[in-house]
Amino acid sequence: MTTGSSKKARKTYLRMVQNIQLTGSMPKIAWKECLIIGFSKEDARRLHHPHNDALVISIRVGDYNVHHVFGGTRVFPLGAVTLSVTVGDYPQQITKDVTFLVVVCSSAYNAILRRPTLNSWKVATSTYHLIIKFPTNYGVGELRGDQMAARKCYIAILEMEDHQQTMCIEE
Repeated sequence: MTTGSSKKARKTYLRMVQNIQLTGSMPKIAWKECLIIGFSKEDARRLHHPHNDALVISIRVGDYNVHHVFGGTRVFPLGAVTLSVTVGDYPQQITKDVTFLVVVCSSAYNAILRRPTLNSWKVATSTYHLIIKFPTNYGVGELRGDQMAARKCYIAILEMEDHQQTMCIEE
């Protein structure tokens, strides 16, 4: 759901949340099936612990595999482009059109997935397990983070001349 940029749209969005908290009920939403998405010790396999690594993933955008996807530096967009994105492995995958903002900045990351996109996919994330899970028509899909890529991105950010370490896109 997009909240809109008008004052009225923001107030309506806030009232929806307040109503759910007061009444304990949500507006009726059509659910295909209620899947339980959880995390286990097995999900944390092959990770160095303890860690504070970013959740850096690879996704399929159109016909290309895009690595070093994350979020984080304040920049101003030049424009936007909508591309088809596929996450997960067949058959537990989803393909959706995602609008990316086009920016010019120094970054170790190639793309940023924002909360509205992740929320539309109904994802559950675990930074401890470095994994994203999401419902599909064929059960729970998953997208594993790449701990080595996360550390390489972190080092690359530290070595950048401008030393920007967070990225918030202003629309």
